[in-house]
Amino acid sequence: MTGWVFGSIPRVFRYTANTQLEHLHARYTGTGHADLTKYDWITHQHRDTLSSIVGHPSLLSYLALADGEAIGRTKFEMTERMLQPCGPPPKKDED
Repeated sequence: MTGWVFGSIPRVFRYTANTQLEHLHARYTGTGHADLTKYDWITHQHRDTLSSIVGHPSLLSYLALADGEAIGRTKFEMTERMLQPCGPPPKKDED
């Protein structure tokens, strides 16, 4: 076990973990990064949920039945809600 110190991670493993993380962020936009705000993160979560509901016909029909609406109407409302699922973005501070 040369090069191993208890409680430390070798540079090779750190480099591999960082490149894997960068690849994950590049491939999946909703995985976030260090500068991601709470609003952006929750917006990604809501959009992912809504697109999953629209993309699975059985789940879409279940929700349409529960709401007492037509499937097309429910799909339209979910798609419209994807534009701003959490309302308008908060004002940014100009520091």
